[in-house]
Amino acid sequence: MSGRAIYLDYHATTPVDPRVLQAMLPYFTEVFGNPASASHAFGWKAQEAVETARRQVATLIGATAREIIFTSGATESNTFAIRGVSERAITNRRRIVTSAIEHKSILEAFGRLAAQGWDTVIVPVDRGGRVKLDALERAVTPDTALVSVMAANNEIGAVQPLEEIGRIARAQGAVFHVDGAQAVGKVPIDVNAMHIDLLSLTGHKMYGPKGCGALYIRKRTELIPLITGGGQERGMRAGTLNVPGIVGLGCACEICKKDMTEENARLRHLRDRLLHGITAGVDGVIVNGTLEHRLPHNLHVSFERVEGEKLLMGIGDIAVSSGSACQSASGKPSHVLSAIWGDDAAVPSASIRFGIGRHTTEDEIDYVINKFTTVVRRLRELAPVH
Repeated sequence: MSGRAIYLDYHATTPVDPRVLQAMLPYFTEVFGNPASASHAFGWKAQEAVETARRQVATLIGATAREIIFTSGATESNTFAIRGVSERAITNRRRIVTSAIEHKSILEAFGRLAAQGWDTVIVPVDRGGRVKLDALERAVTPDTALVSVMAANNEIGAVQPLEEIGRIARAQGAVFHVDGAQAVGKVPIDVNAMHIDLLSLTGHKMYGPKGCGALYIRKRTELIPLITGGGQERGMRAGTLNVPGIVGLGCACEICKKDMTEENARLRHLRDRLLHGITAGVDGVIVNGTLEHRLPHNLHVSFERVEGEKLLMGIGDIAVSSGSACQSASGKPSHVLSAIWGDDAAVPSASIRFGIGRHTTEDEIDYVINKFTTVVRRLRELAPVH
């Protein structure tokens, strides 16, 4: 293992699967037509590829192809959903509701709307990182336009009770938006069973290309268009379509649909091996977030009596993330850890997010266990933190 970096940051991004790359390649050079060119075969072939991908994306989440709009990724889809609902909302629905652990693209959009006079409600989460349903039910009232809750958290991997949340939103006539960036392709998502009206997803979190994502828009859900112009994507998001990226996204979705059950069992095994190995090697290891309702490839732990910066420097050949546990500019814990711990002062400084992936091996996991236990022990001996 020495001399080779190990990548365990699959929440940040994933490599393009070779099967996805092979599917994409012809659309850079051979099938290069503009899908909006309806008068010749070059455009027809490109449009056919786009519609095939649209069906592949829809199938993964239980939607219909017509309910899929292609975007540049989940952040754009999140912005599209929130802007689209808020600008279309009627005057007696001026409340929007989200959770305390959402992605920054959601929280910042909510902050902008709050500055414009919207009634924004941030619902707390429990110690496991799941939304407190009783608090959510109180927050969602007849004047609520939108409820936006992520499917799975990008730091601690907590999977939310989407069906219950969707039922609460629907009972009050609110639109239910889900940021599915971390969950789609990793855990089963059914937009109908979960009462989801809008769902954001992106290719690069599931072994597809960067720069391509989608927004699911339930039939008859009214949104203001994101970009106007040439009328592409049913007039909702104008601009020339990224055909290679869309083909890659569709292929990635099809692979995830086919392999999800088997892949999840393997990833869960590796995750449990990693957790058991680390906790057997050192004491003072705290798991952040629920283990029961968790992405199978996620492990987020804190190490007591260790400084976070020194730990990250000590394991230099292993690509992991602090999970934004310590924001370098402010020195404060991430908003996710603050939300589950309830007190910034209680959050351990040494918090690590492990993201296991399709190409991770048992040998790599064993190397990581050995490296972390060795580094943590040494740091505690050299400079114990109390």
